[in-house]
Amino acid sequence: MTDALIQTIDDRRTALIGLAQDLIRIPTLNPPGRNYREICDYLAARLMAQGWTVELIRATGAPGDSDAFPRWNMVARIDSGRAGDCVHFNSHHDVVEVGHGWTRDPFGGELDRDRIYGRGACDMKGGLAASVIAVEAFLATTPDWRGSIEISATADEESGGYGGVAYLAERGYFAPDRVQHVIIPEPLHKDRICLGHRGVWWAEVETHGRIAHGSMPFLGDSAIRHMGAVLEEIEDHLYPMLETRTTAMPVVPPQARQSTLNINSIHGGEPEPPEGSTALPAPCVADRCRIVLDRRFLIEEAVEEVKAEMRAMLDRVQARRPGFRYTIRDLFEVQPVMTDRDAPVVRSTAAAIERVLGQVADYVVSPGTYDQKHIDRIGRLKNCIAYGPGLLHLAHQPDEWVGVQDMADSAKVMALVLRDLLA
Repeated sequence: MTDALIQTIDDRRTALIGLAQDLIRIPTLNPPGRNYREICDYLAARLMAQGWTVELIRATGAPGDSDAFPRWNMVARIDSGRAGDCVHFNSHHDVVEVGHGWTRDPFGGELDRDRIYGRGACDMKGGLAASVIAVEAFLATTPDWRGSIEISATADEESGGYGGVAYLAERGYFAPDRVQHVIIPEPLHKDRICLGHRGVWWAEVETHGRIAHGSMPFLGDSAIRHMGAVLEEIEDHLYPMLETRTTAMPVVPPQARQSTLNINSIHGGEPEPPEGSTALPAPCVADRCRIVLDRRFLIEEAVEEVKAEMRAMLDRVQARRPGFRYTIRDLFEVQPVMTDRDAPVVRSTAAAIERVLGQVADYVVSPGTYDQKHIDRIGRLKNCIAYGPGLLHLAHQPDEWVGVQDMADSAKVMALVLRDLLA
């Protein structure tokens, strides 16, 4: 016997493609934060026409928010009129810069056989489109459902989510007495349930020197040379130590099941000349050098220990290097999170994956953070997962794409989760 809910999603395949294309064609670039209001208005108009209550919320005062580039979010809610839980689908609407190497229009939403191409197709407008179609199909085929459903499109996930989910969580939108289940359709692929993510600590380390004429460097003290000693210590001692630390979390890819450190940037000495300048630099000894560190840590590690480890490394360099001085500044930190496999939304999603795909769900943890961090830590809501179409390695790449069948299958899974939790 054909399942009417599954059949309805198959019947809406053209609508699913069209919605994904429309979303891709709105270039919500972050930075600087373009067209956020336009994509929120687009979704609001669609949902209000179907009887949803919609709020457009500007994250006034959040990082990046300005009159030129306001941080707009949309939260839509529909109530059954019957007591029950609330299931919330949260997608970020911002996308990263285009970059180089494209062979397709980054904002064309081109359909080529089973693939839709464009910046944000995979991360994560395909997932947003799938969630909308899933909810619409559920409402069309399930008249006696109970509880509430929410769909949100939020800002700035690509730059930390502080103008989006964090702002909403601080105002109670993800409080457990308001929302009970959250699915974030990030591109972890249609057969995977993402339970959480590793932790992250970003810090800036600066070494200090003394400026002098470049022809007499002995009168100065090079901050760049001091930083070289720091980099040597990291290379010879810190990296090998981090490679020995592994986690029981099912992080993908497997290489990310250890502690990692990325040197995000390095700046020292005189500023870079403006593009096109033909001027030569002045002969000076560098009196400052800075690096930005991106340290990803495991649920088995405490962030206080991670920070202390970095300071101890710098102190070792200081102890053996005359004139070495440094400062270290926290930029931000995120604790690791991982939802329990027995959480209701996890169990429902696993059963739906097996029903739709005929295979047992794979449980994974993301190497990088996403907006679950704010839902968990600020909202205090633990019943949250990431589940959506798309291949994670395509995110932020040229010729980014999402598969139409993957979107359709993911929509079926999401719709079955709704039926299990609300019908």
